[in-house]
Amino acid sequence: MPDPKKPHHTPEGFRNNYPSAPRGSFWRWQRDRWRNGLPKIPEGGYHFDQIKPDVAWLKVNRSEPALTWIGHATFLLQLGGLNILTDAHLTQRASPFAFAGPVRVVQPALTFRDLPHIDVVVISHNHYDHLDLGTVKHLSRQAAGSPLFFVPLGLKAWFAGRGIHNVVELDWWESATHAGLAFHLVPVQHWSARSLWDRDRTLWGGWIVEHPTFRFFFAGDTGYSSDFLDIAKHFAPIDLAAIPIGAYEPRWFMRIMHVNPEEAVQIHQDLGARYSVAMHWGTFILTDEPLDEPPHRLNSARHGAGVSADHFFLMKHGETRKLAPMMRPASDRASTAESII
Repeated sequence: MPDPKKPHHTPEGFRNNYPSAPRGSFWRWQRDRWRNGLPKIPEGGYHFDQIKPDVAWLKVNRSEPALTWIGHATFLLQLGGLNILTDAHLTQRASPFAFAGPVRVVQPALTFRDLPHIDVVVISHNHYDHLDLGTVKHLSRQAAGSPLFFVPLGLKAWFAGRGIHNVVELDWWESATHAGLAFHLVPVQHWSARSLWDRDRTLWGGWIVEHPTFRFFFAGDTGYSSDFLDIAKHFAPIDLAAIPIGAYEPRWFMRIMHVNPEEAVQIHQDLGARYSVAMHWGTFILTDEPLDEPPHRLNSARHGAGVSADHFFLMKHGETRKLAPMMRPASDRASTAESII
C-alpha cells in the first residue's frame, strides 16, 4: 500500500508533511500524573449548557443546510440533501474496553434512535475518541442500509474485518463525489494507532465537504502545522471550519498532536475561513487541562487576534446552527473531485 513516490508514505505506513520536535514520552506524562495526581474535577462535577435538539425536524430535514453538535468531534452536517456525521461517536467510552478508559462527562446530544437516516460518515483517523467500533457497527445496521464511510488510507481493511464494506478509502489530496457533494481528504498533523503495535500504519487527515455554494472543513484531530496554509491554497474560500480547541495539556507532550485555543485561532486565520466552530472539548476528560477551560481561552485568543465571536463561535451540546446565512453564490471553480462512486 505505501507509495515510495509520496513523501508522506513510509515503508511501514505514514508520516506528517512538516518536521516537528520529537514526540514527548507518554510514560513520562503518566509518571507525572501519578506523582502529581490526575486532573481534579470540581466538586459536583462539570456542568455545561445543553440544548434539546429538535429531533423531529432533524429527521425530516433534507432541504435546509444545518449543523448540530452532538459532542466532542461528532457533528451532524445536513448539506445538499445528505445527512453526514463527522467522527461518529455515540457510546459511553473512548476506549477499547467497556469497563475502563475515558468516559463521557456529557451524554451525546442525539442518540441512535434520534438520528435521521445517515447517508455519509467521514472518519479522520483511528483513535478511539474518533473511530468508535460500537457506533460504526450500529450505523452500518441502520434501517434502509449502511451509510457510506469515507476513511483515510489503511482503514478500509479495518472496516471490512468488522463486516462493514460500504467504504471509500482516500489518500491526502484525493477526492470522490457522492450524491452531488465532493469529499476531499486533506493533510493535518497527527498520528494513528489502536494498539501498541500499529503506530502510523493507517493514515489520518481532515475532510473538506464541498457543495457548489458551501465548503465545510473538518479538522479531525491535529497539531499546528503549515498544512492549513496549504489547504487554503487548494480550497479557498472555506466557508465553515470545525477546529479542535481541547485536549492540549501538558503542552510539552500534546503540542505535536493537539492544538490549544490560541493555535486554533491561528488555524482559522491560516485557512482564511469565513466562519469557524469549536469542537473537541467538553465531552471526555482526555488530558490535563480543566474540561471547561478551552472556551475561556478561546474567548481570550479571539479577542487578542481580533476575531469576533460570530466568526469563530462555540456551540452548546445539542445546538443546531442553520447554515443558510453562510452560503455564498455558486463558485465558478469546478470541483477537483473524481467521481468514483
